[in-house]
Amino acid sequence: MIEQVCLNTALLEGAQEVFTTMISGNVEPCDSHQEIEGDSFLGSITFNGGLEGCLAICCNADCAKTIAANMLAMDTSEELSEEEICDAFGEVTNMIMGSVKARVQDTTGEISISIPTVVRGKELQNSLGEGAHKTLIKVKFENEYLSELSILYRENSE
Repeated sequence: MIEQVCLNTALLEGAQEVFTTMISGNVEPCDSHQEIEGDSFLGSITFNGGLEGCLAICCNADCAKTIAANMLAMDTSEELSEEEICDAFGEVTNMIMGSVKARVQDTTGEISISIPTVVRGKELQNSLGEGAHKTLIKVKFENEYLSELSILYRENSE
């Protein structure tokens, strides 16, 4: 059985690895009671196998643009299309899930991953239905942008 603490650690370490190597930025946990406000981006990717669920990354539009600009080695003042932001944000979601998978699959067994999706809107949330557990970490990207990293999951007994 996988523990929530293990998933929290895998999620935070996976995000830190991806942000450091691919985005040239830092991500640190924070104890904020703030909510992400305004226009937001939600990147999500589902997984199944010994563990099934969804990993989600949610942040405001300015944070998503900064992540995309850093990933594409652009200046944040340069114009980025919504498609470019979504593509980069989806790829970050995919890389973080890959990093989490590498950290937990010895415990959970094989995990298959879907293609990431990115949506934009207000007050975005994921749901996995009854019997699901959730681990959520609030982080600050570049000590400025509040983001939420979460995993909704259920263990399969197959």
